[in-house]
Amino acid sequence: MLQGVRKAEGEDVAHTMADLGRRARAAARRLATCPPDAKNKALLAGAAALRADAGTILAANREDVAEAEARGTKGAFIDRLVLNPERLEGIAKAVEDIAALPDPVGRVLAAWERPNGLKFERVATPLGVIGVIFESRPNVTADAGALCLKAGNAAILRCGSESLRTSGAIAAALRQGLAEAGLPQDAIQLVPTADRAAVGLMLAGLDGNVDVIVPRGGKSLVARVQNEARVPVFAHLEGICHVYVHAAADLQMAKAIVKNAKLRRTGVCGSAETLLVDRACAATHLAPLVAMLLDAGCAVRGDATTQAVDGRVTAATEEDWRTEYLDAIIAVRVVDGLDEAVAHIETYGSHHTDSIVTADEAAAARFLAEVDSAIVLHNASTQFADGGEFGFGAEIGIATGRMHARGPVGVEQLTSFKYRVHGTGQTRP
Repeated sequence: MLQGVRKAEGEDVAHTMADLGRRARAAARRLATCPPDAKNKALLAGAAALRADAGTILAANREDVAEAEARGTKGAFIDRLVLNPERLEGIAKAVEDIAALPDPVGRVLAAWERPNGLKFERVATPLGVIGVIFESRPNVTADAGALCLKAGNAAILRCGSESLRTSGAIAAALRQGLAEAGLPQDAIQLVPTADRAAVGLMLAGLDGNVDVIVPRGGKSLVARVQNEARVPVFAHLEGICHVYVHAAADLQMAKAIVKNAKLRRTGVCGSAETLLVDRACAATHLAPLVAMLLDAGCAVRGDATTQAVDGRVTAATEEDWRTEYLDAIIAVRVVDGLDEAVAHIETYGSHHTDSIVTADEAAAARFLAEVDSAIVLHNASTQFADGGEFGFGAEIGIATGRMHARGPVGVEQLTSFKYRVHGTGQTRP
């Protein structure tokens, strides 16, 4: 077995998971007061280990991919699983970028003094132990582990069975970085079994040792986490993202944005799943947009107006407006202006990421104000829904709830706070 991954065969899963929780809590206590330089040293050493262990990691990935292909896994899922030298270099670079970020722990978020002379400070603190449950993306192992470490948290990472070998090799490199920096290797632990019982135990909190759960995966995984978790959850259920081509949109800009938003990587949660075209520009914009998508290999499911402009378009059903395809498929609808576009997004969207393409600043301002999504964009692709693109180094996920964290969850969102109060002997009357 790879370093950092322990066999669970023959062991009681509950015992294994309880042990992970206890060791994570002990590591979190040490990290909470760890100097920034030590965390950064561990991250940089981990990035170096990722590069040095590239052969091992890529070999493990080839085994995972071959096994997934043998099971008949579809292409978009395989794309999320596959690593190559360029993607692995991107993973290592993201870890270095996280090391370069300002340390989020100990930041004074607010300070004030009361008339009685007491001085108050609200100060950022680590959350503690973060459980991350994810499916096929092996890069999440590095992103989540590095972000949690930077914010002074311990991480328990549970990947899907399809990426267990790859994630194990990546976790081993990060743990090597921790050891080189003199920090506890238990700060980053990968659940060593694909047994689904491990997920249930994490959701129950591992005897109070897990402080928050972050799921990254498909609708069924996230729904299970939200339904069963006994600890707080940072989650999005799915990424039903829209691009709205407004009446005042430049056609060439719209074509570039729509193509990128849908087809740059179809398997990411920021991929556009629905295209809305304003009826006021449909005569000039709809056919070129649809043809561009079809010619690029994207299936188009459209309303009656969209079907009429190209015989290759198939009929969209009510379910298509609610579907996260994560594939080269898009639903297209013509809408009567901004109000109907916003109403469609409110009805069918998932509060993840939505974009308007327009030269009309007033229309853009209304869209950005009225669309209730974690990320709203003007004249930009929905594929910018990524913590790295926000300057966060990476992300642990995109949160679409309204409590604590929303949008890309980076190092700052992985902290809580406490109040420090300084007195000179005051007592309360």
